[in-house]
Amino acid sequence: MDAFSDPQAVARYADNPPRMVPGYADMQRMAMLLLAERAPDDAQVLVLGAGGGLELKVLAEGQPGWSFVGVDPSAAMLDLARLTLGGLVNRACLLQGLIDSAPEGPFDGASCILTLHFIERHERARTLQEVRRRLKPGAPFVVAHFSIPQDERDLWLSRYAAFATASGIDPTQAESAKTGIGERLPILSPEEDEALLQEAGFTGVSLFYAGFAFRGWVAWA
Repeated sequence: MDAFSDPQAVARYADNPPRMVPGYADMQRMAMLLLAERAPDDAQVLVLGAGGGLELKVLAEGQPGWSFVGVDPSAAMLDLARLTLGGLVNRACLLQGLIDSAPEGPFDGASCILTLHFIERHERARTLQEVRRRLKPGAPFVVAHFSIPQDERDLWLSRYAAFATASGIDPTQAESAKTGIGERLPILSPEEDEALLQEAGFTGVSLFYAGFAFRGWVAWA
């Protein structure tokens, strides 16, 4: 079963990213600040992979004038996002689906955090192109996900599991997560990730975050 359709996995979702992604909270705050560099005070922001609502909540609390369109393929995760947002939910339109379900915009900014590593390379390239097409010229885009040198894949996934264990995740669960990620996720190298952003038409691609097996970039439409 897809973890994002498993009610128990969905219920646990909010607990796991801070324990498995180094600097998770700070990375989200940095994403908000990078978007705010160019997005206006009344920006409409596209959030791809909005399920769970953790990213949406940080953006909404940090920028009270922004509104959001959040897209996610999992109905259960969007329900969790509504709960996470609480009283902020009236500032977000949440849509089930992939990038094609998002309105045409144009948006003042976009984010995609801990999502693209689930998408195969060809579809990832198309997704980035569709995000770019929905942004105003010069609008910021912030992205973060697994990104590992291919010749050091096992090493960095072992470090990912070690960090999770040190953060209180059961060692067996951490090792299982490492194995599953290594077998199922189409993780690219940082160089490949940057190239896909550039090929999609983004400029000024800059690394802003690195946490063991994760990388994050800001770029401009």
